[in-house]
Amino acid sequence: MIEETILTYLNSELTVPVYMEEPKKNPPEAYVVIEKTGSGKTNHIYSSTFALKSYAKSLYEAARLNENVKKTMDNAIALGDICSSRLNSDYNFTDTTTKTYRYQAVYDLIHY
Repeated sequence: MIEETILTYLNSELTVPVYMEEPKKNPPEAYVVIEKTGSGKTNHIYSSTFALKSYAKSLYEAARLNENVKKTMDNAIALGDICSSRLNSDYNFTDTTTKTYRYQAVYDLIHY
């Protein structure tokens, strides 16, 4: 399952915890949440789109964490199952209702 592959990879490479959903109790000061937003399959080769949300206590720290996430995802092709990892977009994704600072990077993956 590609979600598990990306979750394990990011947890091994980043210095902050990575989750598949926002922690409900006592979230750390900085963390990443991954979400697969779409997928497809052509000739036994899969494609998936992931949204990677970087949370931190300041907008600057969220932006820095986002840069680390992008560098790590750019290197995801080192994994045997990943053929291509391409940044689709990234942007400030601060939640204005809760005043939670976050950035979001969207990646398109080609994988087996």
